[in-house]
Amino acid sequence: MTTVHWCGTGLSSVPGLRRLIQDGHSVTVWNRTVEKARKAVGDLIDDIRVFDPAALAEAVQPGDVVVSMLPGDWHVQLARIAIDHKAHFVSSSYIAPEMRALDAAAKLAGVALVNEVGLDPGIDHLMAHHLVADYRKSAAYSAENVISFKSYCGGVPKVANAFRYKFSWAPVGVLKALRSPSKSIRHFTELDVKRPWDAITRYDAPLPQPEAFEVYPNRDSLPFMADYRFEPTWKVKEFVRGTLRLNGWADAWEDIFAEVGTASDERLTEMAAELLEKNAYAPDEPDRVVLCVDLLAEKDGRAVWHKTCVMDAWGDARGTAMARLVSVPVSLAIEAVLNREIPAGVSPAPHDPKLVERWLDEVQTLAQHLMVVDHLN
Repeated sequence: MTTVHWCGTGLSSVPGLRRLIQDGHSVTVWNRTVEKARKAVGDLIDDIRVFDPAALAEAVQPGDVVVSMLPGDWHVQLARIAIDHKAHFVSSSYIAPEMRALDAAAKLAGVALVNEVGLDPGIDHLMAHHLVADYRKSAAYSAENVISFKSYCGGVPKVANAFRYKFSWAPVGVLKALRSPSKSIRHFTELDVKRPWDAITRYDAPLPQPEAFEVYPNRDSLPFMADYRFEPTWKVKEFVRGTLRLNGWADAWEDIFAEVGTASDERLTEMAAELLEKNAYAPDEPDRVVLCVDLLAEKDGRAVWHKTCVMDAWGDARGTAMARLVSVPVSLAIEAVLNREIPAGVSPAPHDPKLVERWLDEVQTLAQHLMVVDHLN
């Protein structure tokens, strides 16, 4: 029987891990602190080991799946271990250049290295694939249409606080993300932004009760046009993948913006610890995740096709929304790999229609609200 080697039982890992174990998969859990892992899944599984790359490499067998829910610095090393032992690899993180460079070796070994299968990136990709495929099939489709695409996602407190944010994943990662430049398209022109707070705009989310958020571009959006099957000849007016925050967030974080750009890694760690102490979720306090993916096609300045996939989820008796929406899609990717539904090589969340719809059906059960809004009907 193939084994899933799940590495890391942090804030966003547990629901998907428990789902795999409860569904009868053979799972070995690797964690830096065995006691923490036992608290998370010890009621379901005994095979919990201290994370050590050498021990992991010795345990992995051909056909197994290595899962990295560890910090990003570990992903490539664990993917190499997987390739060396003809095992597969799954991570929720973005595909780094060093990961993409393993594509040929993975194909030669006949193994899949699947990334970007969490929330963002992950569920947002599925929604984008769904919308693009739906638009292509529609009577409104034309290569001459003008296209606008927006994807905004954020984890925010269900009950707003003065800081307008609480930490549902590693605080250092949140701060480092603020130092990342971004590229997007606005008004048919490439928009390069050095710091996120230089490009904050308003977004009105089409929730059951419409709500306005602060949003900003995140990372380099441009490569995702090809991943979402945009044709090179399409007239793209806007294309942005970004982060969503509660109104008032920019003002509440003004002092952090002033320091984070030049802070050393040591100072970032100090800041993260200070912020987490003041802005961590209390036990059983609900978090919230909002995700909106919007595709608009226009002809002669008039909308001819316009739909938004919109999701609103919050913590409940099943745990935090962030943990569910990151880790359960990871577990779906693991099952797809074991079922040989994902080809060998390095890949992000699948665009295969059957997998997209099946995974979105599962996501529907994880969120309190998920629907496709047709703005023209």
